[in-house]
Amino acid sequence: MILPDNATLIDALVAACIEAGAIILKVRAGGLSVEAKADNSPVTEADRAAERAIEARLAEVAPGIPVIGEEAVSDGRIPETGEAFFLVDPLDGTREFVKGGNDFTVNIGLIRNGSPHLGVIYVPALGKLFGGVVGEGAWRTEVKNGVVGERRPMRVRPAHDGPLDMVASRSHRTPETDAYIRKYAVGNLINRGSSLKFCAVAEGKADLYPRMGTTMQWDTAAGDAILRAAGGKVVTVDGRPLTYGRKDAPGEAAFVSPWFIAAGGVEPKVA
Repeated sequence: MILPDNATLIDALVAACIEAGAIILKVRAGGLSVEAKADNSPVTEADRAAERAIEARLAEVAPGIPVIGEEAVSDGRIPETGEAFFLVDPLDGTREFVKGGNDFTVNIGLIRNGSPHLGVIYVPALGKLFGGVVGEGAWRTEVKNGVVGERRPMRVRPAHDGPLDMVASRSHRTPETDAYIRKYAVGNLINRGSSLKFCAVAEGKADLYPRMGTTMQWDTAAGDAILRAAGGKVVTVDGRPLTYGRKDAPGEAAFVSPWFIAAGGVEPKVA
């Protein structure tokens, strides 16, 4: 199993995200049928169809590299991960999507040796796209009628004195998250859905994104890669870098992430 170069991979992930995004918008335009998964989280045909399209694209560009997709894992299809593997959330922010909101994304991240290597996040309803390769930089652009615009580099906000701007989940706030936020003098508190919270920190619109609640590795991989590529970090509540890989647990529990703090240039406090 040999991976293509980073530029080829990023181009393939961008194409896969755009294709998946078009599928998602088409399904929503035709009317949604919403089901509940075993954990009571919502799922639609848009989730499933988008994931199938992404899997097909990844099989073309990186044959033999395992793909860990949210819906596949939910259905019990869990390949071994190995040294390199993709983590795919075909529709992150399904609750926002079902309610008619625009804060939903398509996420694809590549993990190498337990750490995020590169990632792409696409916002189909808004035509926004974010990407990054750790060690090479992060960028953002727009997509209009399927055509990708010029990539504009982005960096995290440097460390600074004074109040910090925070970004928090719109649908999954917890008392523990609120308690962590109170450790700081807070300027703006930005509510965002899906992986856009990582993007807000990566493009310098917020300093910190704390998440004290359940997330899965496919929720965080792409955003983590982009944030690290933009000069930030994602750490557990005791300060260790967030890592990825299958755990010794059945089903979806094998890919649960610990609580974490995503940071720009500031050094996050231990929870």
